[in-house]
Amino acid sequence: MRKLLKYLVLLPVLSAFLVSCATASFSKYKGIGRIKTYHISDKDIPSCFDGFRIAFATDFHYESRFDRKRLPSLVKALNSMNADVLLLGGDYRGRNGGNVDELFAAISRVKTPCGTYAVMGNHERGENDSLVRKAMAETGVMLLEHEIDTITKECGRIMLCGIRNPFDLKRNGISPTLSLNPEDFVIMITHTPDYVEDTDISNTDIALAGHTHGGQVSLFRKWTPAKFSKYGNRFLTGKKYNSSGIPVIISNGLGTSRRDVRLFTPSEVVLVILETEYSE
Repeated sequence: MRKLLKYLVLLPVLSAFLVSCATASFSKYKGIGRIKTYHISDKDIPSCFDGFRIAFATDFHYESRFDRKRLPSLVKALNSMNADVLLLGGDYRGRNGGNVDELFAAISRVKTPCGTYAVMGNHERGENDSLVRKAMAETGVMLLEHEIDTITKECGRIMLCGIRNPFDLKRNGISPTLSLNPEDFVIMITHTPDYVEDTDISNTDIALAGHTHGGQVSLFRKWTPAKFSKYGNRFLTGKKYNSSGIPVIISNGLGTSRRDVRLFTPSEVVLVILETEYSE
């Protein structure tokens, strides 16, 4: 009986410790859980793009759990990547509002040689849409809406493709990448990873997405009670593949939606490093 009482006394302490570990950020960038790095090798990457660095940030939901206090950390984390280009994946304003001028002013302090490109998320509707477009225009962010842009160097090029409202397949269900050549190296930015399965994205080499938040509450990156994707947990987080074998990197994002809580799903920014795959 004495042992049982001892364990009952310790239970709240253990529970508090586990919750603390589940929600803690071990990153040196306060409020940014981690920088997650992926290496992508492909024979279509031109040699002068070997080592090209892509920073990807998404799902700010400013201000939610990601608030004003975390903006300096975001800028430091993104600048620490020494990225060649910055890509933004949508959902910029929180459900209770947020000053997107303030958000994009901070993002503009991230300096990359090839600039900043973005797509919109499902929260960019009505007033949010107008405010975000204005903030992007004032800070030099290139919005790609079913458009393709090219980054060119002396030995070749890579392509950036941004998807407009990937939930509206009636209007946007034909991928702009279908008009490209298979030999082009193409990076797609789409707010939801579902788009890579919903549509034919042939000629895409890698897709970057957010929207799922990693589930916000997740166990072993396999299960979550939140359903942000119609494919369940198939595209929950990390590097996955569509049915055609095209890889998609899904970020946990920065902010929160529905509830301002994260458990075992650290907020993150992503670094993708391109590597030329040389044939022997």
